[in-house]
Amino acid sequence: MGRMQLIGTVAADRPLLVVAVQEEAAHLDGRFPVLLTGMGKINATAALATVLARGDRPSEIVNLGTAGALKSGWAGTHQVTRVLQHDLDARVLRQLTGRSFGGPIELGDGPGPVLATGDLFVSDPEARDRLAQSADLVDMEGYALANVAERAGVPIRLIKHVSDEAGAGADRTWRESVDDCAKILADWARTRL
Repeated sequence: MGRMQLIGTVAADRPLLVVAVQEEAAHLDGRFPVLLTGMGKINATAALATVLARGDRPSEIVNLGTAGALKSGWAGTHQVTRVLQHDLDARVLRQLTGRSFGGPIELGDGPGPVLATGDLFVSDPEARDRLAQSADLVDMEGYALANVAERAGVPIRLIKHVSDEAGAGADRTWRESVDDCAKILADWARTRL
């Protein structure tokens, strides 16, 4: 599915769950509205901005999704405390314009991983090692959603379950693990929201 899909009605007294694809939302129980954005930063930005522009204001946005581990030892479900873009050369843009674009977004003070977002499914060990210098996890939507939520003044939480170790074979591992990840994310939503 490449197009956005809003399931349920957004209301000010409950969160909006935002998920990239149906596979990650397969076990959500319908208690909360769910926005399926499609994969990648552009789809995530367009979908969430469209919903918020309609005047639909949830109590908060909760992005549930899978993420690749950039470092050994990362497993389980985590609330992201900082998110950055890994496919935007902010240094060069600053040199060209004298202004900063697309800097990291702080999402909390407590312990939690740094998430790198980009329009690249990381399955190359060299890319993983390069990204591991600045982040713990990698996804394709988190930064875009955090940016839209911040601009709209709506609180957001990025909840990521590690589906694979980004690197060789990550695509196969994601396909094999996504249903189990979706069950865990649905359980997180049931018990924490």
